[in-house]
Amino acid sequence: MSEAPHLSALTTLEVGGPAFAYASVSQPEEALEQVKHAKRQGWPWLVVGGGSNILAADSGFPGLVLRWEDRDLQLLTDAADRVRVQVGGGYVWDELVAHTVERGWAGLECLSGIPGRVGAAPMQNIGAYGQEVSELIEHVDVLEWETGKSLQLSAEECDFGYRTSRFKRDWRGRFLIKAVCFQLRPGGSSQVRYAELKARIGDGDPDLHHVRQTVLSIRREKSMVWDRQDPNHRSAGSFFLNPILPESAARQILEAHPEAPSWPAPEGVKLSAAWLIGRSGFTRGWGEGAAGLSSNHVLALVNRGGARASDLLALARQVREGVAARFGVWLHPEPELVGFGASAEELLS
Repeated sequence: MSEAPHLSALTTLEVGGPAFAYASVSQPEEALEQVKHAKRQGWPWLVVGGGSNILAADSGFPGLVLRWEDRDLQLLTDAADRVRVQVGGGYVWDELVAHTVERGWAGLECLSGIPGRVGAAPMQNIGAYGQEVSELIEHVDVLEWETGKSLQLSAEECDFGYRTSRFKRDWRGRFLIKAVCFQLRPGGSSQVRYAELKARIGDGDPDLHHVRQTVLSIRREKSMVWDRQDPNHRSAGSFFLNPILPESAARQILEAHPEAPSWPAPEGVKLSAAWLIGRSGFTRGWGEGAAGLSSNHVLALVNRGGARASDLLALARQVREGVAARFGVWLHPEPELVGFGASAEELLS
């Protein structure tokens, strides 16, 4: 167990007070020993990766912060029609995407530029530009904290949904995600489905490199690639989820605003949170002080330097209430709110 840093040093928002204890581990036995010690002390524990989806409290975290560092990559199957690759949860996500593109393995290229590490991918079911990681996951290797057993969970068992999985619901806090096994297409062309990306790429059969570079270009324009030179870089990416409404509720909005982006979803109709925010009086760069909206994307809340978690929560509350007043839609945060001692719903109400 090493000296505990502030959560501001472990998260891309760069806010948050000190962790009570901290450990960086890459072996299951090490992880188990650290958590057993935390249990003996009566501490809670938190597993972090790249910290790109966390808003941490100004008071910090009153327990053990554990960083999983396994970055092993194993090629399990290399056949003409299928590649299976197992990747440690500590592997940097965009480095994995770059590696798969370089090898000509199709499937992850539209997920280029997403910050964070592989272990968070199944938990959040990350997605962008028409791809979701759940489409490529064969299984997830986990360590069960209570029993100390290593288990292999199939994609079906994980019950993936829009930016969610059982790891965020009934499995919350039950497992450490050790590694993820992906099934990719060797030599396959990219399956570009997202309208904005299609428009940029044009007609034809784009190679994986072209798709990756186009996605990175779009994300940079929106300050959605983590870059210290970008004044908007202190963010957690998209702060609010795209809301999924019952068809009747969505129809009322779409009849009044037929130009509003929408997509069919299993539970109803998905609307664009960014569009709702922009039509509720919030512009790029909105907000005074240390916390505000990104100057390149209204969906990103940014720390302009010196912001506190309380500043970002107040900003999120303003945006959320503004959208609710304009459209009757309550947006829900995408980042995990850590160390506050209250639910996201309570904090933003």
